[in-house]
Amino acid sequence: MNRLIVSLSPHVHSGDSVQRNMYGVCIALAPALIASLYFFGLGAAVVLLTSVVSCVLFEWAITRFILRRDKVTVLDGSAILTGILLGFNLPSTLPIWIIVIGALVAIGIGKMTFGGLGQNPFNPALVGRVFLLISFPAQMTTWPKSGTVEYTLSNVDAQTGATPLSIMQRAISEGKPEILDELPDSMDMLVGMTGGSMGEVSAILLLAGCAYMLVRKIITWHIPVSILGTVSVLSALLHLANPVYASPVAVICSGGLILGACFMATDYVTSPMVAKGQVIYGIAIGVLTVVIRNWGSYPEGMSFAILIMNAFTPLINTYCKPKRFGEKPRKEVAK
Repeated sequence: MNRLIVSLSPHVHSGDSVQRNMYGVCIALAPALIASLYFFGLGAAVVLLTSVVSCVLFEWAITRFILRRDKVTVLDGSAILTGILLGFNLPSTLPIWIIVIGALVAIGIGKMTFGGLGQNPFNPALVGRVFLLISFPAQMTTWPKSGTVEYTLSNVDAQTGATPLSIMQRAISEGKPEILDELPDSMDMLVGMTGGSMGEVSAILLLAGCAYMLVRKIITWHIPVSILGTVSVLSALLHLANPVYASPVAVICSGGLILGACFMATDYVTSPMVAKGQVIYGIAIGVLTVVIRNWGSYPEGMSFAILIMNAFTPLINTYCKPKRFGEKPRKEVAK
């Protein structure tokens, strides 16, 4: 007797997987990673390696000994990606023990507390970064100049200086447009010859990585374009209204705006599911970033803006539900 065998969906698989997408993002970050190693030297390598190894070890230990799961997920690439993104948000002179604490908070609190990948409401790397910024403000806001870091096992020596964001904030607070003349040349900011975190260098290479993810369909254009577009428009309006505010080009190329818009706000778990919701999400992040940068206590507002909108993602998903298969438009139903 023949039996009808029905298997669970999906019946046609696209070949997409968590592992493929996570390692795809890592590949997209590779050019900017190489640039950070070139500009910040051994210090960048130590910070990135410590961050990645710590994140992987903490996820393995929590999964194995606290959650007591037989299947360990460290090979899916999510812990590696969290470590890279966390490292990209840190100064290349940060002590190793602070990096380890940040990795523990990112993985232990930001991710595994909620059950692991797919269940965390906030971006884990940003949770770790904001925790360190609040807990160790002096170390987290001491930025080395590009090409000046000398790292040894016992000491880190570097020339520190004002970052473009701190120069912009000082110009606003003092009401002196001439302070903006201290900003690096736009080409230097595009290439990476500025002070700041490792994820703030080489805007060109970060955009190249974003283009790679778009071509590979790892992400869609909605979130990056809506964030960068909103920040550009608002920055242009402020600059036209008062020259004390920096130009849109300087604003876009400074800080972690491109890194956040392309690699962190686009996190699958913590961002809206449908295109309409992603555009709303991106516009809100852009507005919050401009507000925090210009009138907040911290020069950089990208991390806080993304985390705030991560909390609103469930609400956005409720409002912007995907259309059901076969559902007719409301006008046709009314007829």
